[in-house]
Amino acid sequence: MPRIETVAADTPFGERLVAGFGYPLRGAGLATCTALTLAHYAGFLPAVGTLASLLVWAATWRYAADCLLHTAHGYADPPDVGSEGNGASGWGLTAIHLLLVALCVLAVVFFPRALWPVLVVAALALPAVDMSLAFDGNLALALNPLNWIRVVNTFGPVYLVPVAINLLLGLLIVLASLGSHLLPRFLALPLFAFACTYLIVLAFHLMGALIHLHHERLGLVPEAPQLAKALGQDEDSRLVDEARAQAADAPVAALHRLAERLRQHNAPAPVHQLYRELLRRQGLRDDLLVHGQIWIAALIAQNEARRALGVLQECCTIDPAFVPDDPRICGELADLAARLGMERLAIHLGRGYLAHWPREAQAPHYGLLVARLLATQPERRAEAIVLLQKLAAAWPDHPQRDDIAALQHQLAGGM
Repeated sequence: MPRIETVAADTPFGERLVAGFGYPLRGAGLATCTALTLAHYAGFLPAVGTLASLLVWAATWRYAADCLLHTAHGYADPPDVGSEGNGASGWGLTAIHLLLVALCVLAVVFFPRALWPVLVVAALALPAVDMSLAFDGNLALALNPLNWIRVVNTFGPVYLVPVAINLLLGLLIVLASLGSHLLPRFLALPLFAFACTYLIVLAFHLMGALIHLHHERLGLVPEAPQLAKALGQDEDSRLVDEARAQAADAPVAALHRLAERLRQHNAPAPVHQLYRELLRRQGLRDDLLVHGQIWIAALIAQNEARRALGVLQECCTIDPAFVPDDPRICGELADLAARLGMERLAIHLGRGYLAHWPREAQAPHYGLLVARLLATQPERRAEAIVLLQKLAAAWPDHPQRDDIAALQHQLAGGM
């Protein structure tokens, strides 16, 4: 099972607020926000467009309710779609929010002076309504003004954070209705839909953080720490703390303890990081490189290629000739480095691939990758031409021979 990333319940809300702005853009959050944004195009369908839009909004608020509960239970990352099963809450939230949207639109069209009072009242009450409905699914309780007062008193001044986000969301909806003539609807729709979805997920995440912070007062027992403990993650945190303390007097013994944990599967990043820190202190250069190979492979297996690039760069500072010892990993990181604009690293990995696995079927691909990157640097075009000549001679029948020849012709014409 993947590692469960958790947040400590006593984390100051200010830290949660700063980190929260990236929450809808991480992992399942970004994928879901993007999918919901694209789903809004179903509103263009004849006859069923209105119903399709309502269903998309229902899905949006259902996912937002999932995020609220997921965060309230101490999870750090957004949930997968449908992981909390808040169908009834999602429909209730949809009805309440669509009613408020309709009131805002009516105010804009028929009663402009009523717009601000509607927005302010809605923004003040909605967080209490949303948290109550998402948490216990009781619509009558969620709509009870006395319950709103209880919720506000529970959370104090930080309750104003989701209020401010709701105000921003209301303004966005109003501006979209007023400025719909500025852009074609086909282009304006995804911009408006993504912004709304982002703000909704952000608001519900922060409301979940408020519940998590006050979970004892609300009678909630967070699930994430219990699951992490069942998976042995608390033991890893304890091991890191104990090994760090032990390293002051017995660094070799601390290294042996960490190495024992690393021989098992799925050791978390703090274990790897402390192990490398202690290796550096002892000046164990070769061991750092060996561990680098192991950790890079583990990170690739966990779909954390960007972090693997960071480990790779660290190893390259120790040994400039360092490359991963697996052609698949070396190639994947070369492609990623090229996409990220890390040209020097991509060239290093591509050349390393050619040096270590010159007869692999993917060798011409990485040779072309290197040649293209070299060709962007006028002073290195000669290197690119020589490399292309070698590729053409070594792989005369390869499927990419035409690409090699085309780049040769292009560079020859530019000399």
